This record gives sequence, structure tokens and C-alpha cells, in this order.
Amino acid sequence: MLFFLLLFSCTEKAPLSVDTKKATKEAIAFREKAESSFQNKNYNTSFYNFNKSKIAFEIAKDSANVVYNLIQMASIQQINGDYYGSKETLTEALPYIKKKDIYSAAINNYFGIADKELSLYNDAFFYYNEALKDSNDETSKISPLNNIAVIYTHQKKYNEAIQILESILSKNEISEKSKARALDNLGFAYFKKGLDKKGLPFLNGGLQLRTQANDSYACIGSYLHLAEFFSKTNTNESNKYARKAYEIATNFNSVDERLKALSFLIANGSGTKYAQKYISINDSIISVRNNFKNKFAKIKYDSKKEKDENQKLRLEKAENELALQKAFYQKIFFIIGIIGLFIVLINLKRRYENRNRIEKIKTAYDTETRIAKDIHDELANDVFNTITFTQTQALTSQDNKETLLQKLDYIYSRVRGISRENNDIDTGVNYSNNLKEMLSTYNSEKTNVLINSIEKVNWDLIEDLKKITLQRVLQELMVNMKKHSEASVVVLKFETDTNKIFIHYSDNGKGCEKSKIIKNGLQNMENRILAIKGTITFETEPNKGFKVKITMPK
Repeated sequence: MLFFLLLFSCTEKAPLSVDTKKATKEAIAFREKAESSFQNKNYNTSFYNFNKSKIAFEIAKDSANVVYNLIQMASIQQINGDYYGSKETLTEALPYIKKKDIYSAAINNYFGIADKELSLYNDAFFYYNEALKDSNDETSKISPLNNIAVIYTHQKKYNEAIQILESILSKNEISEKSKARALDNLGFAYFKKGLDKKGLPFLNGGLQLRTQANDSYACIGSYLHLAEFFSKTNTNESNKYARKAYEIATNFNSVDERLKALSFLIANGSGTKYAQKYISINDSIISVRNNFKNKFAKIKYDSKKEKDENQKLRLEKAENELALQKAFYQKIFFIIGIIGLFIVLINLKRRYENRNRIEKIKTAYDTETRIAKDIHDELANDVFNTITFTQTQALTSQDNKETLLQKLDYIYSRVRGISRENNDIDTGVNYSNNLKEMLSTYNSEKTNVLINSIEKVNWDLIEDLKKITLQRVLQELMVNMKKHSEASVVVLKFETDTNKIFIHYSDNGKGCEKSKIIKNGLQNMENRILAIKGTITFETEPNKGFKVKITMPK
């Protein structure tokens, strides 16, 4: 009871409460705004709201949606030419994903795109291969395979590119869009290898499929490949395809493709007007992309700053609330402690009144220390959690009433257990015999308890506290066996070396999954052994019995 005077001085700070439902609702609202803005090509607003959604999902501890928002943010950065920034954003997602995660292939694919646009072809090749490994089926592998073939073409490894693209076209299940892309890339690879006649039908085939599907944006790639194909043999034909690519790219506001189309027209000697357009667009895009990079960086910085400030405010609020609670309950437990101390002193006086004064004081101190430690180890958090439950939950609810009764019943059981466990244990010359006798009491018609080598341990060298602890732990272990294991054979083996004692326990009971071990008593055993700087390990599987190894210093 004396422990209650110090209860709150050793209580850990309560964690910050987080309304996950509210955070999730806010996160979804921000994400919907972001997706709407993205469809309307309002990339600044979209990036801002995806970032807000990401932070809210972090608070709600929804890692999958955190990753989704980061991928969308990286996509927006790539659309606006901020490839280094997109790689930083994708890197933020890595701690949230595992191998073969639903988003791992997409993240690696975006890393590959960024490195390809930065002409880091070896890095791009690595990430496309990682995306390929993370793809779950043959259909999802087509996109990274196509990307790898493009890298091979950039690296002038035309045979490797052709081999991959032909394997894609040989697949039975392939969409028209993927087929058109593979045909176009295959024709371009043959052309770059010097096989113009073999490549042209594939280039035309890819364009035809894209035209039939009204995939105007994809047609830009076909027109640019054909413009390059004819650039050295038929400038009029090259200019025709370059102008078509320029017109569609202008409609889609696709600046990189516009610049590439203009570069063919300029190279083909089509006049200074295209050169002036090229310079104007190039200067403009550099300015716009730099502006986007700065805006994206500022949005992330401002959001982080706001998040840190909100976290600080929540922490201060929680600390203030905890301090008020602590002060209030300290007063209550101070009174309880005084009453408890008074009861303890009366009981001690009655118990030791026939002994001499020195022995009385020492024994009372030892008893108080042991009881206080037991209460601290086993009841402190339960009492505090029960008090918190009564403060935060509506006790008018029948479910909450039943939960409270269960908590109080558990505390009452632990108090009775502490009382029972603090009966005297003889640690003298009879310790070994008493320990063996206690273990033997668990013999029955259904259970045979075998005790090996207990006499080989020199118990006179063991501290009294360790003897008491060991007997309490073995007693709890046997009780646990009796209640749960249904074992027919129990074996306890005692071993010793220069510095340590080893106790091996095993039974042939029903066991259980290790992750589902019923803590209660087992947790008490672990706490007791750790208190004397020993170790205890549990090994069990369903229908494979239960094993315990205890190691403790002498």
C-alpha cells in the first residue's frame, strides 16, 4: 500500500490520442480534390491536396494510401519536368512498402521513367527490371518489358530490344494499346539497326492501330519515329510527320514532344520560323519547370512545418492534461497511501510483536519492499488504466460497465495472488527438499512429474531472493501446466556450471501457437526472472508440447 504514494512519479507519459476516423475522412476529402484538379490539369492545386491527403493518412496510419498519394505527387512532378524532385518523393514511399507490394511495381516504374528522362539509362534499366520482378502476371509485365526495350534501343543494343519486343508481340493476351506500342518500338529498333525496309511496316502498323483506336496522344510517338525514319531519305515525308506530331503535341500541351517535332523541322531546313518557335518554347519551358520545382518544394516544406507545429501543440495539450490528472490522482492516492501505511504498520505490529525490535524492523522492511515491488510490477498500470477508463468512457453503457467490472475483478485476483505468493519460503538447508516436494504435489493419476538432478545444485551458494524467485516461477509454471496443457508427462531438469543455474522444463501437453501464448502468468514469470538478471524462453507449437528454459546467475 505504501507504493501508492509514489504511483504517478513512475507513470509513463500517456500517448497522444489520435482520431483516426476524422483523419481518414479529411484524407479522403483532400484526395478527391487532388484527383479532380489533376483531371483538369491544375497541377499545383492537385499536388497541394495530394500532399495534404498524404499527411492525413500518415496520422491515420494508413500506409497504403500514403504510398498512393506519394506516387501521384511524383507523377505530377514528372509531368512538369521535375525528375529529381519526383525521385525524392518516390523515396519517401519506400519505407511504407514491401517486396511484391501492390504499389512496388509502380514505384520502380516511375523511378525508371525519371532516370530515363535524365539519360541515366543504366539506373533506368535497373528500376524497370525491379518493376518486372514485382509484376504479378504476364499482362502486367508487358509495360516494364516495353520500357526495357526502349532503354536497349537508347543504348544501341538493338538485338536485345528486338528480342524483347518480338516476345511481347507473340503473347496471346495483349491489349491493342500495348501491341501498337510494341510494333512502333520494334519498327524503330529495326530502323536504328539499319534495317529500314524491315522496320517501316512495323512503324506503319503501330500508327494504324493507334489511329483506329483514336489514341491521339500515342500517335505523337509514331509520328516522331516516322519523322526521324524519313529525315535522311525523304525530307518532305519527314516534315509531314513532324508537323502532325507538332499539331497534336500542341493540343495536348506536351512541350517535350513539340520541341522534338520542331527539331526535325529545323534540321530538315524548313525555315527560321520553326527555330524561333523552338527558342521561345524552350526558354518558356525552362522558366515554367523551374517555377514548378520551387512551388512543389515550397508546398512540401510548408506542410512539414505546419505538421510539426500541430504536433507540438497536441503534445503540449496532452502534457497539460496529464499534469492535471496526475495532480488530482496524487492527492487521492496520498490519502489511500496514508491509510494503507497505517494498516500495514498495525499488521506488522501484530505479526512481529513477540520478536525482538531489530528483527521486527528488518522483516517489516523486507516485506514492504517485496509487496511494493509486486504491486508496482503487476498492479500499477492496471490501476492507472482502469482509472483512465472510468474517466474517458461513458459508464452508462452496459458494455463499458461490464468491461470495468472485468478490470476490477482482474485487479482483485492479482491482489489475492500477491497475498498468496508472499507466504514465507524456507531458503535454508531444507530448500531443495521443499522445492522438490512442492513440484511433486502436481503428480496425479493423469500427470507424471519427473524431477532430475535437483540435488546436484549447491543451493547454499544461491542468494535467498533468487531461491524465492525460482520457487515462485516454478510454482506458476506448474499451475499453468495444470490449467492449460493437459500433459501426461512433465520433466524438470536442473543443471549448473561455475556461474549459472539452468532449469529445463518440458511437457507433452497440447501446446499452442507461440504468438497466442496466454500471457498473464507467463508474463509474471518473465518479470520475476528478469528482476534477478536471468532469462526465460518459451517454446511451443500446437500439439507439440510446451518447453521452457530458465537461466539465472548464482
